[in-house]
Amino acid sequence: QVQLVESGGGLVQAGGSLRLSCAASGRTFGNYATGWFRQAPGKEREFVAAINWSGGSTYADSVQGRFTIPRDSGKNTVYLQMDSLKPGDTAVYYCAARLVAPIATRHSEYHYWGQGTQVTVSS
Repeated sequence: QVQLVESGGGLVQAGGSLRLSCAASGRTFGNYATGWFRQAPGKEREFVAAINWSGGSTYADSVQGRFTIPRDSGKNTVYLQMDSLKPGDTAVYYCAARLVAPIATRHSEYHYWGQGTQVTVSS
């Protein structure tokens, strides 16, 4: 079993930055692919970014060049560094992990989820 706990959300002005953290317990991230998704009110959950066991990463077009997904294996933690934030980035952000190495962009392919953290970007 894997438990994921997100933190770091909050309110920020457009153009600002936030860093979300996703700490895992139960098993290490080392053999997993982990991802970040977000869900805005009235919208479906959408893929944001993911990283695999070897450090390869992929990003949604909407965040490419603004977000990164660094990982600290020693702390068993994955981050989402969000820069140049826009009001359209406002959503609840979820960390997810899947029990295999390859990256996936569909939320149905992830096995474990955190509780979510709210990010609000004001204009």
